[in-house]
Amino acid sequence: MDTVTVCAAEMTVYEAIRTRRDVRAEFTGEPIDEATLWRILAAAHCAPSVGNSQPWDFVLVRNSATLRKFAAHVAEKRLEFARSLPAERTRTFEPIKIEGIEESATGIVVTHDDSRGGPHVLGRATVPETGVYSTILAIQNLWLAATAEQVGVGWVSFYDAAFLAELIELPAHMRPVAWLCIGPVTEFQRVPDLERFGWRDRRPLTDAVYRESYGERRTE
Repeated sequence: MDTVTVCAAEMTVYEAIRTRRDVRAEFTGEPIDEATLWRILAAAHCAPSVGNSQPWDFVLVRNSATLRKFAAHVAEKRLEFARSLPAERTRTFEPIKIEGIEESATGIVVTHDDSRGGPHVLGRATVPETGVYSTILAIQNLWLAATAEQVGVGWVSFYDAAFLAELIELPAHMRPVAWLCIGPVTEFQRVPDLERFGWRDRRPLTDAVYRESYGERRTE
């Protein structure tokens, strides 16, 4: 099995970016220890945010009944998606594991509060989406810090937001942005699952870079 094993103490930010994976099947089942968890959350909380609004919160979920209930909901949504696919894509999708909710033993629900910072958030007046962008930056910080700690993270996105909000008793003015499975792993896959299983390959960088305007390709 092609895996990545980089010592956390020697990992640079570039190595963390390259080796970060959306973990599904590699969780050991052991819960992440509190000291490591808080280091990772501290890194997330250091993220930049528009107007220094810090619109994120982190709901830690470890109750086995809650994990089981959310996993069952996600399984239903996975089945709905599978039924919507043409036959060829269904066969490609079938072996892809889309969550590690119970296996990770810990979920972090990252939430977003658009009212954080008051009615006049510096920098958000003309681009209101910068609020939720800030919360996404916190998730990226969390993910890279976890990778440096050799801790796996899996982002679960097969769910109804209203179901998750009710499950964690979220106030009406707040929204869940991500359920992150987090925990120790046996390994990190070298090739991301969606590439390994043939769902979609990564585009080369040269296909994504333009000069001055969208129609002008960057050339080496």
